Amino acid sequence: MDDRIQEAWRVRQANFPPTIGFDYPLRTLAVSLTGTDCELDCAHCGGHYLKSMVPVWRANPQGAVSCLVSGGCDTKGRVPVTSHLDEVSRLRAGRIMNWHVGLIGQAEAEVIAPYVDVISFDFVGDDETIRETYGLEVGVEDYITAYQLLRSFATVVPHITVGLKGGCIAGEYKALHILEDQGLEALTFIVFIPTPGTQYADREPPRPEEVVDLLVEARLRFPGVPIQLGCMRPRGKYRDLLDPLAVRAGVNAIVSPSRRAVAVAEELGLTVERREECCAVRLKRDY
Repeated sequence: MDDRIQEAWRVRQANFPPTIGFDYPLRTLAVSLTGTDCELDCAHCGGHYLKSMVPVWRANPQGAVSCLVSGGCDTKGRVPVTSHLDEVSRLRAGRIMNWHVGLIGQAEAEVIAPYVDVISFDFVGDDETIRETYGLEVGVEDYITAYQLLRSFATVVPHITVGLKGGCIAGEYKALHILEDQGLEALTFIVFIPTPGTQYADREPPRPEEVVDLLVEARLRFPGVPIQLGCMRPRGKYRDLLDPLAVRAGVNAIVSPSRRAVAVAEELGLTVERREECCAVRLKRDY
């Protein structure tokens, strides 16, 4: 692992300037098109994370320079993106908008296109994980089709959840292989969090070493592609272990990094660029 991390760091040095983004999304307003409702009730989330978002019909954009537009999915894995467009339009003026859309089709993509700058798309590389975790009767090919479609309308940042299948690695490496074939402008990794009240509440997150190995693999496969460690990952000691290794593995940005990660970045001679927005927005700002 040490040798691979060092190799990944050399690749990063050869392809990027000595800077790293540390993102604290205080000025990105996260809104939900469905409030706290989600028909899909996924095993890892169960609608829990919608509770931290503001219903779009109550959103006050004052102070926000960007928006994350998300919401619960229907039973086919689609966020009802065409609902509340009057409210979305109200939030749009002068703001970059990052959307979570799920497996929407062309008709919906065409309708929301004027309000979209970037799409954060959860990409899964394992059919069984899709069925078990999401409860969807679709497969990896459906995710590839959706990814291709969305890229024809907007910049898309694929998100890979490490350990999505209840903390187990299943399809994450295949997802990297597929994305290598499909092409990508940036890549974000997030990590499964055992969440109270969900079907996976009693599971364990993947070991930090497993996450780092994927980060290293991604850096070696995509030497010139910005790689980010997103906000969804376990806190506390877990981040203290993972985040410094992620810096050494050559990521370009980390959301809410641990103090040790900040120290390691300084040790490696990286200049910190602090931002107060969602990491996907960084793609539109910088890359």
